[in-house]
Amino acid sequence: MKIIMLGAPGAGKGTQAKKIAEKYHIPHVSTGDIFRANIKEGTELGRKAKEYMDQGALVPDELTIGMLMDRIGKEDCQNGYVLDGFPRTIPQAESLKKALTESGQRIDHAINIDVPDEKIIERMSGRRACISCGATYHIVYNPSKKGELCEACGAKLVLRDDDKPETVKKRLTVYHDQTQPLIDYYKEAGVLVNVDGTRGLDHVFSDIAAVLGA
Repeated sequence: MKIIMLGAPGAGKGTQAKKIAEKYHIPHVSTGDIFRANIKEGTELGRKAKEYMDQGALVPDELTIGMLMDRIGKEDCQNGYVLDGFPRTIPQAESLKKALTESGQRIDHAINIDVPDEKIIERMSGRRACISCGATYHIVYNPSKKGELCEACGAKLVLRDDDKPETVKKRLTVYHDQTQPLIDYYKEAGVLVNVDGTRGLDHVFSDIAAVLGA
């Protein structure tokens, strides 16, 4: 079962990807995690990626695909995986399809978590993060029991710049310009699954599980 998660930033892709990974015993493969692992391990791809990242430049697609294919080629991905954060553009999707085809693989489902922009802005502006341990909360949906402090380490929680309303609006504009076309791409490929992301987390996951099967 090879799955791609789609949806705007803040739609809940990462949360649902983790729930899918847990239920179906397949890895949650995040491009951010792959970058960090390759850089930490000092791989050739990781060193090249770090050069771009240190300059504030985007990592070229071929490097990202290289690290991704290396990751999903590992033993724990034999029964499938959930891709989170990639592809983000049509060229990336085409490159991924080519690489998967060459290794005898294909995507089974592209799950789009559909949430209106105004709901995304409300959700993300309510996020609070611990800059000490990385724990995340939400002032409405998942508040810290310690108020403005992190439950895990006691550090002060902050509203990250990425989650401020004006920044979220810019991110959504980029999403609609670059990533939204992926929905049509995977629809044409016959693997798109649209899920109403405005419902509760458990309801959203139930809808996903109904498609993937028990």
